[in-house]
Amino acid sequence: MKERVIEEAEKMFRKHGVRTITMDDIARRLGISKKTIYQHFTDKDDLVYQVTLHNMTREANDYDCIIQTASNPIQEMLKASEMMKLHLADTNPNLVQDIQKYHPKAWAVIRQFEQQHVVEAIADNIRTGTEQGLYYSNVDPETMARLRLETVHAAFNDAIFPRNRLTIEAIQQQLMEHFIRGLLTEKGFLVYHEYINHKEYERN
Repeated sequence: MKERVIEEAEKMFRKHGVRTITMDDIARRLGISKKTIYQHFTDKDDLVYQVTLHNMTREANDYDCIIQTASNPIQEMLKASEMMKLHLADTNPNLVQDIQKYHPKAWAVIRQFEQQHVVEAIADNIRTGTEQGLYYSNVDPETMARLRLETVHAAFNDAIFPRNRLTIEAIQQQLMEHFIRGLLTEKGFLVYHEYINHKEYERN
């Protein structure tokens, strides 16, 4: 039952944001009493925390799969971008801001995951790409990794990127393309375009 609540709550949070969804809404969706939910979660804040833990674990596993299957660092980074695009396609833009503003415990989980997993994964990607001659060698991997992370956050900030112009997915796509193209050597550009052209061929 706890897993069912977490899975359904995550779907509802993704679609509507966290702030607008109540424990009553989740109970009605599952056809159970609110009392049953409180047998597993102390309050809504605890539920948001547990959902966030569940989500971060899944994202870490998904990224590990990408690392294991990607042929090179460029493909790895582009596949990670594609995975993010899929996740964002059914995610309410208010979700991240809701958690940041109203659920500090869950937000701390996200920030810890980003610092310990995301930043290090991107930095490792850049180190490997540099060793293979795909990225310029005059960049600091950790600095660039933190820059990449901050651009991901910036895309959710309506004051920076008004949502009446582009979708979150489109903004993230452009930011990612700008980021990776800034790292590429001539050799890297060849690998990059080979992957892009292959994806275009698959779509056609």
